Amino acid sequence: MNNNRILIKVGGAALVDDSVLETVTQAIQSYRRAGFKVAVVHGGGPAINANLTKAGIKWNFVDGQRVTTPAMMDIIESTLCGEVNRKLVRYLSAAGLPTMGFAGTDNHTLMCTRSNEALGQVGQIQAVNCAWMEVLMALPSAPVPIMAPIGIGYNGEAYNINADWAATRLAGALNVGQLIFLTDQDGILNKQKQLINAVTPEELQALVDDGTVQGGMLTKVKSILHARKNGIPLVRVVNGK
Repeated sequence: MNNNRILIKVGGAALVDDSVLETVTQAIQSYRRAGFKVAVVHGGGPAINANLTKAGIKWNFVDGQRVTTPAMMDIIESTLCGEVNRKLVRYLSAAGLPTMGFAGTDNHTLMCTRSNEALGQVGQIQAVNCAWMEVLMALPSAPVPIMAPIGIGYNGEAYNINADWAATRLAGALNVGQLIFLTDQDGILNKQKQLINAVTPEELQALVDDGTVQGGMLTKVKSILHARKNGIPLVRVVNGK
């Protein structure tokens, strides 16, 4: 475990507010001054929704994941890689942070197979290849890797990857000491809709089993449980605002 490493997942909904970019920038700067190395994975749901709407394409979600057709895949990939990722890179670079933007397709970072037929071109991560990132992060300048959650299949096909899962799997491969989810919500709520300040994996699983956690938060909580089970000691869910 590399306790001096932190991975921040920035949700697409949080990125709608430019003040969140400032929050992310200040956080990364503070962590780096304290000797931490930081990596970033981002979502892009609202931007994807806007571009799909412009193209006249409707969509739906199953268990918090977007059903993805080949036509949608082209728009999702161009939005995440060419729009959202570049925006983050430009913003952090303007603040003086060394960065490197990339997608999970680059260097076969996120190797995927189709999750299931019902979800279409949604990928399930089979392997994370981050040896090249180790070299990058070992450089004296320790650039901040910023990854768009697009995976690649064994025949070169692109897959839409849930950003929470992309962040969790990359965090595990990098053996980070802390995984932070920045979202547009305050965190995980109990049955009374009150914020839970701290929770064990067992208590979190109980919230899943009794149906307290639903919708988009369900996918996030499942990825958190996976992270804790696979050795990440601390996971936080924080309102990006």
